[in-house]
Amino acid sequence: MSGLRDWWIEGHGLRARFTDWGAALMDLRLDGHDAPLVLGFDDPNLYPDHSRYFGATAGRFANRIGDARFALDGVTYQTDTNFLGRHTLHGGSKGTGKREWEMLDHEVDAIRFGVRLADGEMGFPGAMRLEALFTCAPGACLRIDYRATCDAPTICNLAHHSYWCLDDTGDLARHTLKVAADRYTPVDDGMIPTGVAPVDGTRFDFRGGRALPGEGLLDHNLCLSDARVALRPVGVLLSDASGVQMAIATTEPGLQVYDGAKLDVHAPGLGGRRYGAHAGVALEPQIWPDAPNHADFPDATLRPGETYRQTTTFTFSKG
Repeated sequence: MSGLRDWWIEGHGLRARFTDWGAALMDLRLDGHDAPLVLGFDDPNLYPDHSRYFGATAGRFANRIGDARFALDGVTYQTDTNFLGRHTLHGGSKGTGKREWEMLDHEVDAIRFGVRLADGEMGFPGAMRLEALFTCAPGACLRIDYRATCDAPTICNLAHHSYWCLDDTGDLARHTLKVAADRYTPVDDGMIPTGVAPVDGTRFDFRGGRALPGEGLLDHNLCLSDARVALRPVGVLLSDASGVQMAIATTEPGLQVYDGAKLDVHAPGLGGRRYGAHAGVALEPQIWPDAPNHADFPDATLRPGETYRQTTTFTFSKG
């Protein structure tokens, strides 16, 4: 793959760089803080072979679908088995985070991408049209607006997949995460949810703030609500090494938290940085994983005439 393009937008104390591969955020800078706030590469042509969904828009169904199958309106669909040889991850091997998008509009402080998905692609029903709008908004805020429509009943779940690191120490050891979630989805050995459980007394209780990376693999969904709601604050990530804080707000019912435990990237990152285990944390607002296979999970169905809408904001400050 060669010839991928990139663009900068800036305003209100932020500068952000994007590529058409996965509609990915390549780099993000905050005025008064020299280091990048995300993991990425200087060369957009490194993304197809080396990115771990760095900054990508994951879909058409972000996260996992157990046994790579789901039923909709009485029909069972078999989707691409790109995770552990039996499950679907982030829409399959050619999901939205693993393909080129079209740059539709580029302004000083905003950029919009679009992509079309064919009926049956990766096993999913219905042709879809997706758009992603990124804006440097007032208050040092990166605003992300996703929209999608379809021509037949399908499922839709998009997630922004940046790995965040708010200092330049090389890992998450000086980071604290706070999330307003009183439940989470436990998983089996295939990382597929087995139900819903309270966070009380577990390492998944981030309500009062917890240090990262913590003990054991953290790659779990925290339950924010039972359905998509109006935009509201849900969490804060803070580095005490830099004093940079990131406040998260979203319309989504879940927040997948992955602490980057398995990162081992051999291509040079931004400024030649080395990305190893816990180099960044992915905080992915979305519908709960494997939702189509759980009647009591938020509904991911999208039907003709409806428009999927998600808004997520990441707002930065430095103490």
